[in-house]
Amino acid sequence: MLSSFKNLGPMQDYSVGFFFFFSRKAGLQDQNGASIFVGPIQFMVCYGAVVACTLLGGQCMKAIYLMSKPDGPMKLYEFIIIFGCLMLTLAQIPSFHSLRHINMVSLVLTLAYSACATGGSIHIGTSSKEPKDYSLNGDTQDRLFGMFNAIAIIATSYGNGIIPEIQATVAPPVKGKMFKGLCICYTVLSFTFFSVSISGYWAFGKNSEPLVISNFLSDGKTFVPEWFVLMVNIFIILQLSAVAVVYLQPTNEVLENTFSDPERKEFSARNVIPRAVSRSLSVIIATTIAAMLPFFGDINSLIGAFGFIPLDFILPVVFFNLTFKPSKRSLVFWLNVTIAVIFSAVGVIAAVAAVRQISLDAKTYRLFANV
Repeated sequence: MLSSFKNLGPMQDYSVGFFFFFSRKAGLQDQNGASIFVGPIQFMVCYGAVVACTLLGGQCMKAIYLMSKPDGPMKLYEFIIIFGCLMLTLAQIPSFHSLRHINMVSLVLTLAYSACATGGSIHIGTSSKEPKDYSLNGDTQDRLFGMFNAIAIIATSYGNGIIPEIQATVAPPVKGKMFKGLCICYTVLSFTFFSVSISGYWAFGKNSEPLVISNFLSDGKTFVPEWFVLMVNIFIILQLSAVAVVYLQPTNEVLENTFSDPERKEFSARNVIPRAVSRSLSVIIATTIAAMLPFFGDINSLIGAFGFIPLDFILPVVFFNLTFKPSKRSLVFWLNVTIAVIFSAVGVIAAVAAVRQISLDAKTYRLFANV
């Protein structure tokens, strides 16, 4: 999915991407040019992704640790802090251009660990003689909210398609770049998402974990060779590092525009010190949130409900009608209205379901839980 990032321009081009263009044309921006509606959602989505990546990175490190010391004393939040320390170093990369090669490697890693997760699930599913339980837990209400929670998680997985759209506004030709970027993005997403989710659910049933490779390890015993689990976790940790750095860039840009001096050189002490401090603080805050609320699926559903559903399904069609003003008798106008209304309802219910699930998990697990 990260192939869509590799030709992006400077970070300021990201922050004035295609939604900013439509919102400006529609008159939905303030006098300073900051988007009233889109800006906060975009930054929430990006920073939420940093939190999710930090949490998942800590979980992968813990999985590696448990293979060598099944009864080891280290807790999940300690591994999250270790991954956060790695992020502290990577976050100091000064330019968005510096990430293009990292992102290309990240794409290869995405395909590699997805193939490994799928292959491992199929191997365990075929070799295990234990009966698989595909039943659904809870009553009708729990299942209904669970369904909308899943919709929000899927929206998060597929929401990365917005990046090629933003990239396409950086330089012409817009239509060609957007179409090619989206084709690559959704091809990779479809392959990785469905292959892992279908094989994981088939192999483990309702006991499948949000991070499916967690099912490869139980009570210190692995159902596949240890070197295989180690390799997959290393792939994921490296890929998550790149993803987190990419999604940290909007926060970096805002902080640096606030505290830096554009009249001084980029690497002058006047700009380096505020940049290092602000980037470090943003990573520390994200790491703290991930350690306090170590519920990966819940964070994904929250990001999808409050971020990707509005950005991908609601705001584009609303801005299209406001910008190009198609006839109210035309099919395009009413199709856009229908999409906006349906996904607004889905987004509201998904948001309620996400907050509800977090509150339920918060009752089950304490802060800084070792899950």
